[in-house]
Amino acid sequence: MRVELTREFRFESAHRLPHVPPEHKCARMHGHSYRVEVTLEGEVDAAMGWLVDFGDVRERVDPILRSELDHRVLNDIPGLENPTAEHLAAWIWQRLSPVVPHLSAITVHETTSSRVTFRGR
Repeated sequence: MRVELTREFRFESAHRLPHVPPEHKCARMHGHSYRVEVTLEGEVDAAMGWLVDFGDVRERVDPILRSELDHRVLNDIPGLENPTAEHLAAWIWQRLSPVVPHLSAITVHETTSSRVTFRGR
């Protein structure tokens, strides 16, 4: 049986977008309460009855998000000098793909009504 599994994480960060016009609201420093969905896809292990343990996903993802993104200025992080939601989703993919088997998508919710999904296949 093939399934898609999603685990949600949250962190707080500030940023500004350096390439928008100076009068654009995102040119100014501001913060977001980011919500990130880490999605895995694959075949359910017949013996275990799951794709992976949700706890194993948390153990691999949470330390990276907490230590590298939480309560940081995203512009100061190498690779996030222009920290749009699109770039942030791709950056998270690059950090997680080596340590999260079956990774299929990263969705970054910048606000309650705006999100971006990156699939790094």
